[in-house]
Amino acid sequence: MKTFFNIRSLLLATLLVALSCTDNLRDLSFLDTIALPSNVNATYNITQDNTGLVTITPSADGASYFNIYFGDNTANPTKVDQGKSVNHTYAEGTYSVKIEAFNIKDQKTEATQQLIVSFKAPQNLVVTIQNDLAVSKKVNITANADFATMFDFYSGETGKTAPVVSGNIGSTVSYTYTTAGTYPVRLVAKGAAIATTEYTADFTVTEILQPIASATKPPSRSATDVISVYGSEYTNITGVDTFPDWNQGGQGSSWGTFSLNGDDMLQYTKLSYQGIQFQAAEDLTAMEFIHLDVWTSGDVTRLETSLISVSSGEKPVWTNLTAGQWTSIDIPITDFTSQGLTVADIHQLKLVGDPWGAGTVFVDNIYFYRAPTVTAPNALPLTFEDLGLSGFDGGTTSIVANPDTNGNASSMVMQMVKGSGQPWAGSKITLDQPFSFAGGTQLKVKVWSPRVGLNLLLKYEDSQAWPNTLASNEVTVATTVANAWQELTFDMTGVDPNVSYNNLVLIMDNGTQGDGTANYTIYVDDITSSPLLDFEPKQTLSGFDGGTTSIVANPDTNGNPSAMVLQMVKGAGQPWAGSKITVPRPFTLTSATTTLKVKVWSPRAGLNLLLKFEDANPWPNTAASAEVTVATTKVNQWEELTFNMTGIDPNISYDNLVLIMDNGTQGDGSANYTIYVDDISQN
Repeated sequence: MKTFFNIRSLLLATLLVALSCTDNLRDLSFLDTIALPSNVNATYNITQDNTGLVTITPSADGASYFNIYFGDNTANPTKVDQGKSVNHTYAEGTYSVKIEAFNIKDQKTEATQQLIVSFKAPQNLVVTIQNDLAVSKKVNITANADFATMFDFYSGETGKTAPVVSGNIGSTVSYTYTTAGTYPVRLVAKGAAIATTEYTADFTVTEILQPIASATKPPSRSATDVISVYGSEYTNITGVDTFPDWNQGGQGSSWGTFSLNGDDMLQYTKLSYQGIQFQAAEDLTAMEFIHLDVWTSGDVTRLETSLISVSSGEKPVWTNLTAGQWTSIDIPITDFTSQGLTVADIHQLKLVGDPWGAGTVFVDNIYFYRAPTVTAPNALPLTFEDLGLSGFDGGTTSIVANPDTNGNASSMVMQMVKGSGQPWAGSKITLDQPFSFAGGTQLKVKVWSPRVGLNLLLKYEDSQAWPNTLASNEVTVATTVANAWQELTFDMTGVDPNVSYNNLVLIMDNGTQGDGTANYTIYVDDITSSPLLDFEPKQTLSGFDGGTTSIVANPDTNGNPSAMVLQMVKGAGQPWAGSKITVPRPFTLTSATTTLKVKVWSPRAGLNLLLKFEDANPWPNTAASAEVTVATTKVNQWEELTFNMTGIDPNISYDNLVLIMDNGTQGDGSANYTIYVDDISQN
């Protein structure tokens, strides 16, 4: 086996060398993110024939293959690929089976399980069957017995004569029924003996008919950006009637308030149609979305949300609901206005269930909102032109002049130095206003590092003092270039949006003590959240007058790790041929944030890229921003261009972004007139 591992390691090393030498476009940084295998275990299946033959099936998250040590006198392990099994014959006895799980880098995680092989019938069988507290109609089954190896569970459902799930003795397995009710369940405990031992009972499977957790807390918003109807996060408008009934009580429909750990929510039972009535009509013309959180056990599959206008009647929008969990609904106001509804005088909100009058819904957090119009001090992006900072446990932090404006034109940046203090020494940035992750969970950070492979840890913390701090997940990303600016991406997936994050913490090489030298000095700038456009979701694209536009796989992830980017090709049409990107709701542009950053990959230096915003009117009646043209400076690589949109009119609803390469010159559709665009962000 040692020879096998040496050959495997040699092949992996050879592959990595070959990949790295293929060309400079190959990015191997993904290897640094490969995690160790986790959740390592194995299931047993034993034959009831007194032979001691056991089938072992290993499993683990992130595993490529396994080594199985049988725990008897077998000297060498057996290699098993992911998804495969191995058979082994045991003598009667108790064994410790060791499972080693390996990822593609031959890094391993191991676990040890007990295996009992007995030729006696199982004795002292104890079975526990419980309804799951969080998942409707799901049951959890555990069985323990002397001289048993495994068990089979029979659900008792009509037509299901085979076991629906099996497990190792002492472990817990789960099964979800289609329908709640009482079933004659059966469990068979098995060992190596021919004889088995059974358990039978009538078990009642229950359905969860009401929420067991509150809906996600809404993000912090300025009072000018929200009109709240019902909920505890914002100040609600006065005079709201949550049960006008509209003569639906005669059909059995009803209303009430359901309280969950002090969190009140609306409960509409046997929902035909019910709704909410405002004391005075509300003008929603400045709002962009209606939001509501809805929970159903599954007896309501769709919900109609209708806005009702005093002057123009009502218009509906349907939303599918997910059974057993909160469905967060955000409907663009344009989905109503496009049907001819006037939203300047909305006085009622109607909810209709599908199927009609058959089910119950719980509703919370009903409000109208728009994109933030007020930028809070020290909110993202952080540009470090003027900001208060602190270091901790040996880390020192300051704002200094940018030592390298090649690749980053900022005048001031943050300097981090890790001295000879604690191995977790770092920097903390205290925000004037808590940061909300409602807009997305991806952060971009510009970093200048003295070396490749420097690990930068980033996390958010609330305002409490350690060790009582509530913190986000800690995300670490390694630098890949030395003595130059690069942009690192931190994926904060899983961050709790309900925590008010007041502090941003950065630690370099966590776990290693610094020495205060240049080797432990880095510069950080421009911490930004999700861009205006990143082309991962597919916006509506169109080309005009000879320009073609599409979203394609990124042809060069060196300098831009995005998976998908915008491809623009200028063909032999008009000299103004270009591309148009139409967004679901107008861009939020203000006179205070008029600088746009655009990542561009160009086949040549000096290619002129024109950018402008337009409203939804067709040409020649279009209202447009100024046309700003910036020339590329690099060839066959990504660079970030800056477009200064000073003077843009924030009162126009800009639905379209227009891009034209080499305006005034006719293209030919070749590689010389093909560019890639990504991450259009606003500073």
